[in-house]
Amino acid sequence: MTIVSKVEEAGFRPASRIAAIGVSKILAIGAKASAMKREGLPVIILGAGEPDFDTPDNVKQVAKAAIDRGETKYTALDGTPELKKAIAAKFHRENGVDYALDEITVATGAKQILFNAFMASIDPGDEVIIPTPYWTSYSDIVEICGGVPVLVPCDAEAGFRLQAEQLERAIGPKTRWLLLNSPSNPSGAAYSEADYRPLLDVLLRHPHVWLMVDDMYEHIVYDGFRFVTPVGIEPRLKDRALTINGVSKAYAMTGWRIGYAGGPKALIKAMAVVQSQATSCPSSVSQAAAVEALNGPQHVLDERRRSFQDRRDLVVSALNAIEGIECRVPEGAFYTFASCAGLIGKKTPAGLVIATDADFTTYLLETAYVAVVPGSAFGLSPFFRISYATSKAELEEALERIADACSRLT
Repeated sequence: MTIVSKVEEAGFRPASRIAAIGVSKILAIGAKASAMKREGLPVIILGAGEPDFDTPDNVKQVAKAAIDRGETKYTALDGTPELKKAIAAKFHRENGVDYALDEITVATGAKQILFNAFMASIDPGDEVIIPTPYWTSYSDIVEICGGVPVLVPCDAEAGFRLQAEQLERAIGPKTRWLLLNSPSNPSGAAYSEADYRPLLDVLLRHPHVWLMVDDMYEHIVYDGFRFVTPVGIEPRLKDRALTINGVSKAYAMTGWRIGYAGGPKALIKAMAVVQSQATSCPSSVSQAAAVEALNGPQHVLDERRRSFQDRRDLVVSALNAIEGIECRVPEGAFYTFASCAGLIGKKTPAGLVIATDADFTTYLLETAYVAVVPGSAFGLSPFFRISYATSKAELEEALERIADACSRLT
């Protein structure tokens, strides 16, 4: 039964813009796993894209002080001047890009930044090129805003990175945006300057195509990888690029809901119009906290990066030791995106055939009590994503269960 028929039975007809869009597969798997835990089953959930660390103490103290000072009223529509100054300083200091305050926007999370940008710039039928695997919300937001996602598969052999020839083939007269994410959710793949350069050269040849880049995992990179953002290495694209970031992942501030972006003044102004009719300003207290996160001590970033790298190494090693699973070493973020192609076609002890990556992840949840997300949720099969933003003890236990479950497939 489709979503449409379910709601029509209740006498409600959904708008066509959302009729074919469901709740995130990641959230659905998490909800099922959580329900199993409430029933007393020993489920380990490796699906959440959320650091298990707490928000740094200095950030929390500043937020408390802001409350005590009465900074609990509406702020400027798309960010306080103090936060915009902190963001501008961050872009200059870390990315070598200079934005004026009217070229910066702040919203209730990076997801709202994406929504504002697409709603402000897409007309019905406009196309957005999205390399896969991709964060599931990208394509859904494009569709809600009337656009057409153009999904370009990027396999493990290419490091899950878009290649210049693929981009050239995907561009058409209706192409409005190219959307890139580095380091990537779900693959952990990251683009170096050498990886970006051929793509940026293609964009320079197609001036009608704008670039949107999601840098949310900027500070979570490993093995000496040097993070770069496209506008920082190709200033000629600055007038048609939107650089998105936030405090959620690096500073463990997911619940504070602050995302931000830098881009051309006209685009930022149009995004403010959208935001003015949706949520208005972000939380005043969260904005004060974000100022401290960006301006305050940064040593916590490296400490947590080292912890994530230790976990990455544990997960990659354990997965590659399992017959039928192959896992590329990710450059960043806190995910692995492993192939389960070697297990497709095998049978479970109950005699069920593992025909898809979704079958495999269902098998793991229902028999090993480990919740992971199938690659099909991210537009590329047969893979599965593990989030290692949890304790090493839980990871070790989960990996043992996964190995045991795989050994019982025939």
